[in-house]
Order: sequence, then structure tokens, then C-alpha cells
Amino acid sequence: MKQLTYLLFSFLFISPYLFSQNNFTYIGADQCGMCHKTEKQGSQLSIWKNSNHSKAYETLKTDKADQIAKEKGFSTPAVETQECLKCHVTGYNLDKSMLGNKFKIEDGVQCETCHGPGSGYKDMKVMKDRALAIKNGLIVHEEKEKFCITCHNAESPTYTGFEFEEYWSKIKHDIPKTN
Repeated sequence: MKQLTYLLFSFLFISPYLFSQNNFTYIGADQCGMCHKTEKQGSQLSIWKNSNHSKAYETLKTDKADQIAKEKGFSTPAVETQECLKCHVTGYNLDKSMLGNKFKIEDGVQCETCHGPGSGYKDMKVMKDRALAIKNGLIVHEEKEKFCITCHNAESPTYTGFEFEEYWSKIKHDIPKTN
């Protein structure tokens, strides 16, 4: 549990600082989707749009979410509660200068939640060179499950367990291999 707490702290509080040090900004799912919507790219945009991640912010606007927040002792609606936002939204706690003008917080858990702010790696020539993309801010999780459990854990009031393989199969979005 101590390691999980440290990992969560690191992600929530240190990573935005590190990103800002590199001057990378968040561009938003629609910008990512410009290239990641085709079958050749694995239809990644539609996989995300049809996932619960894309609707994560919207769930905070429900009466049920407000009731959960109230039961947890929060006086603000869920959609305004930091403890809820930290796992349901990308960019809620960042300086506005880190958010591109097409970035929408309402997109919930989006591409850049997992892959880092895209301004430095969004160009096609950068994305075609994995090492260059990583140098320019792309995050590629080698231990996906470890990253996922920073939110999908018992700290969540609606947590009922997390079967990584089952859930990953619903959002897996690899680029298809070509012969």
C-alpha cells in the first residue's frame, strides 16, 4: 500500500511539474484522433470514444456521483471534487498554459492521460520514430497494469476489483502489424 501511495503521489503531483519543465502541452483527444482514427492506425480514436474512459468526466455530473461524494464527506459536487477529478479527468489541476486551445477537460480520461502531453510528439515525422517521440514526451508504459492501478484501486468508492487482462482487452489499441 505504501508503494501505491508513493506511485500515486508521484504521478499526480510530480509528473505535471516535469511536463511543464519540458514545455510540453496537452493538445486533446481530437487532435490525437486526427491521425489515430483510421483502421491502419488501429481505429484508436473510436476505441477510446466507445470506452468508459471517454465518459469518465460525465459520470461525475450524475446524482449518483454527487451522493458518493457527499457520503465520503465532501461538500462540493463530484465534478468539482479533486479526489474525484484526479482519476476522472486529464488536466483539471494544471496551469491553463499547459492546455492547448483545443484541449477539452470534458473528454475525461483521454489519450494524454496515459501517453503524456502531445505537443512535442504529435507531428507525423516524430511519431514515426519511437525514440524521438519518447524524447519529445510520449509515454509508453511497459508495465501497463501498474499504471492503471493508480486509479483502479480500493481508494475509489466504487471499486469492486480490477481484472487487468479483462479490462485491457476492452481498451487495447495497438497499431496493427503490417506484413
